[in-house]
Amino acid sequence: MVMMMKILSLVALMLGALLVSAVMLSGCINEGSSETYPDLTRGEVIPDDIQKRGPETDIYAPILYSTEFQEPVPLPYPINTAGAEDSPFILPDGNTLYFFFTPDVRVAPEKQLLDEVTGIWVSKKEGDSWQEPARVWLQDPGKLSLDGAVSIEGNKMYFASAREGYAGVNIFTATLMGAKWEDWEYVGDRLMKEIKIGEVHLHGNELYFHSDREGGKGGYDIWVTTYEGGSWSDPVNMAAVNTEGMDGYPFVSSDGNELWFTRTYMGTPAIFRSRNVEGVWQEPELIVSQFAGEPTLDDAGNIYFVHHYYENSAMIEADIYVAYRAT
Repeated sequence: MVMMMKILSLVALMLGALLVSAVMLSGCINEGSSETYPDLTRGEVIPDDIQKRGPETDIYAPILYSTEFQEPVPLPYPINTAGAEDSPFILPDGNTLYFFFTPDVRVAPEKQLLDEVTGIWVSKKEGDSWQEPARVWLQDPGKLSLDGAVSIEGNKMYFASAREGYAGVNIFTATLMGAKWEDWEYVGDRLMKEIKIGEVHLHGNELYFHSDREGGKGGYDIWVTTYEGGSWSDPVNMAAVNTEGMDGYPFVSSDGNELWFTRTYMGTPAIFRSRNVEGVWQEPELIVSQFAGEPTLDDAGNIYFVHHYYENSAMIEADIYVAYRAT
């Protein structure tokens, strides 16, 4: 499954380069390192030879299977650019959108690590218009990190990161203080090494995640662990929604009654939904297929997701799409 190889796959691919860079490039990175963050816009770093894709030229457009929603459409500029916007997370009120951005999917991960723009961005909606996105910094100036895969509830953020001082891809938390995310810290060995969480979704005191840990049905399974008594419980496999294939990138609606996730369907990522009826998760139903994944919903029930553009069997761009709830 190619979900841009998502942020986790992306940082996994560049992890070796991260560790090598930390040693081989330490002189040019640390010597005279700035105490301020770079101030670059996305448009400044998108290569001139990249042409913006859209529905009019998309040979693998998303396919909608539900009458509950309007046909999916890409969000307008300034959300989507000719670069790759991926891994969306919408806040419940529908007015704040976080996403992952990299200017050129052709570029090797170790170069993305150093380009000063690849990472998490956020845009606010004013009226009906999305504002110019701003970079979300979750590392000290001058230090290496590649961050993405955001899940937020209240003033708490969970995110994935490959960064200096840590081996592999890990999950971290950050706390919103005023207008900035601060106090980022590693979630701990209980979650990372014992429970073996992958990409996560925070819902109250529950943490939904995908993992290839033992006891699953297939490649990735969706699991849930609960914070109780000061620690995280042993995870429970969401058996009703898992298959022998790849099931991941979970998102739970604010009311806890719907579980949205990504599954491979007909060879490409697709979006599925399971409803909770009297405490029992029902058989998942296909909602959107064809290079569509990582769903996130606002409280109005609108689905935001990533769609990848493919040409000649290669991914060339990614956009954030929305399927508005039908009225």
